[in-house]
Amino acid sequence: MRLLTALCLPALLAAQSNPVWKPLEFLVGSWEGLSQGRPGDGKVERTYQFVLNGRFLQARNRSVYAPQPRNAKGEVHEDWSMISYDGGRKRFVFRQFHVEGFVNQYVVENLPEDGKPLVFLSEGIENIPPGWRARETYRVLGPDEFTETFELAAPGGAFEVYSESRFKRKKPPER
Repeated sequence: MRLLTALCLPALLAAQSNPVWKPLEFLVGSWEGLSQGRPGDGKVERTYQFVLNGRFLQARNRSVYAPQPRNAKGEVHEDWSMISYDGGRKRFVFRQFHVEGFVNQYVVENLPEDGKPLVFLSEGIENIPPGWRARETYRVLGPDEFTETFELAAPGGAFEVYSESRFKRKKPPER
């Protein structure tokens, strides 16, 4: 635990010295939870950490869906993400790279105030037919819990929930 703290502390301190990151700091750490939606019911694990001198927030996600009626073969979904702050637009930009080959680029729709969700709306999606849109909404339920709702909209259509996940912060093992 001490080694992990020593390795992560410089990046966290660099990010904390830049107040622009305050709305996203709660994400830093390791999370686990449950997901439900079109792929079925699954288990999710995710980590967030500041990287590259605290200039970017990196996420790694893994969702495992066992075979079930809604998803007969089951699946393992992975995605890696980087969130940056675009000073020119004064907005967070969220780039998400999926194992299936999709690359979603989102921009924050709003900077959350206490109790308000953090909403990212897609600016573009690679490797999908034109006109599709995506939205990710994070709702903080407390310092150690949040939900993420992932929605898709077909060309000209309204957003529909694809999956919703509920995350709880992983606690370090007790000694």
